[in-house]
Parts: sequence; structure tokens; C-alpha cells
Amino acid sequence: MIEVHDLHKHFGGFHAVDGATLRIETGSITGLIGPNGAGKTTLFNAIAGVLPPTSGRVTMDGEDITGLPPHTLFSKGLLRTFQIAHEFTSMTVRENLMMVPGGQSGERLWNTWFGRKRIAEEERALAAKADEVLEFLTIDHLTHERAGNLSGGQKKLLELGRTMMVDAKIVFLDEVGAGVNRTLLNTIGDAIIRLNTERGYTFCVIEHDMDFIGRLCDPVICMAEGRVLAEGTLAEIKANEQVIEAYLGTGLKNKAKAEA
Repeated sequence: MIEVHDLHKHFGGFHAVDGATLRIETGSITGLIGPNGAGKTTLFNAIAGVLPPTSGRVTMDGEDITGLPPHTLFSKGLLRTFQIAHEFTSMTVRENLMMVPGGQSGERLWNTWFGRKRIAEEERALAAKADEVLEFLTIDHLTHERAGNLSGGQKKLLELGRTMMVDAKIVFLDEVGAGVNRTLLNTIGDAIIRLNTERGYTFCVIEHDMDFIGRLCDPVICMAEGRVLAEGTLAEIKANEQVIEAYLGTGLKNKAKAEA
């Protein structure tokens, strides 16, 4: 679904992404791991239109989407979440979901005067869809709660719920487990698996929790210093000496020498 070829993103003399090349297959849950500063989030931002790449190419289903803005990619079914959830704090959980679909009749001033019936019908349909999403995510008991009152894990579930309010094809999840307790993280993992198997969502997941990655992701891609270092199953990645060097600063050979 996504192909990234020789992607670069420079900030002055700093090369945050430095020639990354990778593929995300349709229907997969692909894990993206690497030490802090590896360029993972910058890569996400460059793919999802948050930051324009310095050079390189990104395609989605064969179409060149390099540098397209987020709202255009949103309409094509490419969505992303962030490490820190961005909810409308004073609105309810249901209202946060109802805000997601674009092109609503109520967005046009003319319709607020002469299209009230159409607006009301759309809002009823959106409310029903939001309730279905909340039930799917097992947080329907929070329907009328203000989003700002949610825990970190509940906010991550709400972010995931937003992707369900439109016809998402691929969702980029950036550290979905950050600040989330183990019980809620398992709930989030269950929802991701169900969205993948039951609704055909493709996911790419940045995460530092290797148990979470191991449960959900195949393949796993490891980045370091802005480049793709290795790709394979989590077991293969863990056994890769380059990956060990990237995380620990020493490879198996150096460790053996030190022990000798």
C-alpha cells in the first residue's frame, strides 16, 4: 500500500531521515522500532504530509503522494495519530468523534439557515456511528464524558476511534502505548487486531514496548540514524547484530571480545 523510496528530511545540517526505503504491505500490521532519535516520527510526518520531505518519493497504491498535505491524504484514507493525543477537551467523547468526517452540511453558513433538516439528519447518523465506534472500542460508558477528563489510555482509544469515523485505508500509530497502563494497552491491541482482521485496516505502528510489537506486528522494521537498518519478524530483528548495536552501542562480537 505504501512505498517509501530514498526519503530524506533535513533540518539544516541534521539529517533526521537519511535515505529511508521501505514498503508497507496492504493488510499488514507493520511495526516500526528503533532507538530514540532514529527518525521514526519524522518519517511518519513526512509520509503523512505533516512535514514536506527534503527529497525522495512516497507512493500509496501506486499513486505519488509525496508532499501532499494532511487533509488531502485524509481524503485518500491515510490517517495518523500522535504520541500526545489531541482531543477537543471541552467536548464530549461522542462529539469528538462526530467532528471527524469532512464536508458536513453544518459547516456551510447557508445550510444553517435553510438546511436545518438535512443537518439534523446528518447529526443523527453521525451520532449513531459514533455510538457504534464507542461500543466497538468498549468505551461506550464514556459517551457523554468530556474528553479532557479521560485517562491517557482512554484518549488513545478515542484517537483510534476517530479513524473509524471515516473510510481509513492505512493508519499510522505513533507510540500508542506511551503513558498507557497494561490493561488499556491490551484493549487498544485488541481493537487494532479487530480493525485489521474484520475491517481490513492496514497499520504501521511506532512503539517501544516489544511485547506489544510482538503480539501485533509482522513484519517489524528497525530504523537507526534515519535509515532502515533491518526488517523481518521480531525474533529475527532481536537476533540482528546491527540492531543490537543500534540499541546497546555494542554488537555481539564486541561483547564477546569484552567478555574474553
